[in-house]
Amino acid sequence: MHFIFIICGIALTALSWGSYGPVLHEGQHHLGNDRIKPLICVGLAYLVVAVIIPSAILIAQGKFTTEWTFSGFSWSFIAGTCGTFGAFGLILALTNGGKPWVVMPLVFGFAPIVTTIISLFTKNLWSQAGPIFYAGIIMTIAGAVTVLLFAPKGAPPQKSAHAPEKTEEVSKAEPTKQPSAVEKLTGDAE
Repeated sequence: MHFIFIICGIALTALSWGSYGPVLHEGQHHLGNDRIKPLICVGLAYLVVAVIIPSAILIAQGKFTTEWTFSGFSWSFIAGTCGTFGAFGLILALTNGGKPWVVMPLVFGFAPIVTTIISLFTKNLWSQAGPIFYAGIIMTIAGAVTVLLFAPKGAPPQKSAHAPEKTEEVSKAEPTKQPSAVEKLTGDAE
C-alpha cells in the first residue's frame, strides 16, 4: 500500500511542478509581466494549500499543538524559504524573457544535482559517491546544455508592412551573426 502512495506522490509532484512554469508564465503575462505580483499569488496559494488546510486537518485530529520542535520547525521553515526563493527565481527568469520550455528543463536538470549534493553533505555520504555518480552529474549538465542550445525558438517575427525591405547589396554587406546561448534561452535570436 505504501508503494501506491509513493507512486501517487511522485506523479502528483511531477504533474504539479511540471505545470508550474507554464502556468506561472501565463499568470505573469496577465499581470503585465510584473515580477512581484505573481510571487504574491504564489504566496497566497502556499497560505491556503500549505497553512490553512493542513492546520484544519491537524486541529481536527487533535495534533496541532503537539510535537513541535525548534529544529523541526527551523529545517521546515528553511525548506519553505528555499521553495519561495525558487518561485521568485522562476518569476525572474520568465519575466526577463526566459521561455518555460527552456527554463523548466534547466531548473529540473540542475535541481537533482543540488538535492544530491545537499543530501550527501547532510547525511555525510561522500565516501559512497563513486565514478558512476559523477558521470551522472556530467550527463545531467550535458543534458541541460543541450536543452539550452537546441530549444525550440518559435517562428521568426513577421516583417511589418511599413518596414523598409533590405536591398540585396545591403544584406550581402552585413555579416551573419550567430545567436548566443543567452539569446537562445530568451528566444530573442532571429
